[in-house]
Amino acid sequence: MGSGHTHPAPSAPPRVRRILVVTVVPLFVATVLAAALLWPRGGSPQTDGGADVPRHPGTVTRVVSEPCPSVPSVPEGTPRVGDGRCGTVDVRVDDGPTAGQQVRTPVPDGPGAPRVEVGDEVILVELADPTDPTTSNWNIAEHQRGTPMVWLAVVFAAAIVAFGRWRGLAALAGLAASFAILLTFVLPGISAGRSPLLVAVVGAALIMFVVLYLTHGVTAQTSVAVLGTLGSLVLTGVLATIATAATHLTGFGSEDATTLSMFQGDVDLHGLLLAGIIIGSLGVLDDVTVTQAATVTELANANPGLTRLQLYRAATRVGRAHIASTVNTIVLAYAGASLPLLLLLTADSRPIGQILTSEFLAQEIVRSAVATLGLIAAVPLTTGLAAVVVTAAGRTNATASTDAPAPRPQPDRSEALAALSSPRTTGSDEPDRTRTAPPSQATDRWPKSNRSTDTAW
Repeated sequence: MGSGHTHPAPSAPPRVRRILVVTVVPLFVATVLAAALLWPRGGSPQTDGGADVPRHPGTVTRVVSEPCPSVPSVPEGTPRVGDGRCGTVDVRVDDGPTAGQQVRTPVPDGPGAPRVEVGDEVILVELADPTDPTTSNWNIAEHQRGTPMVWLAVVFAAAIVAFGRWRGLAALAGLAASFAILLTFVLPGISAGRSPLLVAVVGAALIMFVVLYLTHGVTAQTSVAVLGTLGSLVLTGVLATIATAATHLTGFGSEDATTLSMFQGDVDLHGLLLAGIIIGSLGVLDDVTVTQAATVTELANANPGLTRLQLYRAATRVGRAHIASTVNTIVLAYAGASLPLLLLLTADSRPIGQILTSEFLAQEIVRSAVATLGLIAAVPLTTGLAAVVVTAAGRTNATASTDAPAPRPQPDRSEALAALSSPRTTGSDEPDRTRTAPPSQATDRWPKSNRSTDTAW
């Protein structure tokens, strides 16, 4: 989460540090107390998810394809189910009470069914026959993906550490902390019946504090990014509440939400929609705020003479370019995650106005618009705070510095003019007779060629 910036930031003066501590520490304490109050207790609630079907790893040893039996003609326009794959698959069970046993399953068929070949590692499910509980049927559920995903995670972590070094290692720790908070607090809290919006705000704030300080260090620059992120998160939550109320979104805008309502009827899907907007905005918000705080610091280091207003304007120009690209990123990220939905809507015969205002698409439009508004607000908020802190630190450091070189003396105007009008000596120290000034005066007033004029000038 966020951009890496390794240039050391100048130390903030004690007065600025005290202001930041007095501001940030109470917010952190309030976040921790709210998380403690909202923390789910008593375990996860029971859901009507059905009985747990036994799953066993196995390896395909033989595949026999057969022609599918003919079926009666179906009316034109009836959607096809599956691609007509028939036959049997022999699988060796690799784990469990039946390890080593060869079982026979039908060739997987139907929407999303896996295609298997000899040597593939698959997951088997054992289903009891309703008519005869003593017998069971085996079916292939999916491929095993554990090993490829482990290798991908290793490459991912190695690339981050190789490029970012200690900062990359801190980023991985922050990523692990984010998932830990999501899995142990946010999701169980929502499942336990807590307000999804409140849980999301507290969880996002907790992630922000842990990740930013862990990744970027406990500095004034990081504290500015924390304050900018927190302010933008609150604004995003307010805008999301207003936008979803104005558009009358219910939260039933996806098949996943509808399925969740069947298993857990007490979940507030409208609040879950708001929680998704806040959690989704956090990842981009901290990138923008950290970048803006670092940009102000780097500009101040490159040109210490910049005023607070000049720093703000220069860093805001960088922020505009960042926002312009980030807005496109947000929209494309939501569009990529919703491609099946978008394809389904393009096949709809309704007018485009009705499609855009439908629950399915309006939910994504509101999500993208609210997240973008929060990002836009994060730029001036964080940039202004960073400019105040950096300029205050620069003035204090300049005043307190005692080892700075003494200012260069300013030359006297009359002496400079007299030196320019005096005759210069020749290479053999003979005076220039074309001048009227005495040689001794010329020699005194104009330095020899092997002398430096840096001190006098």
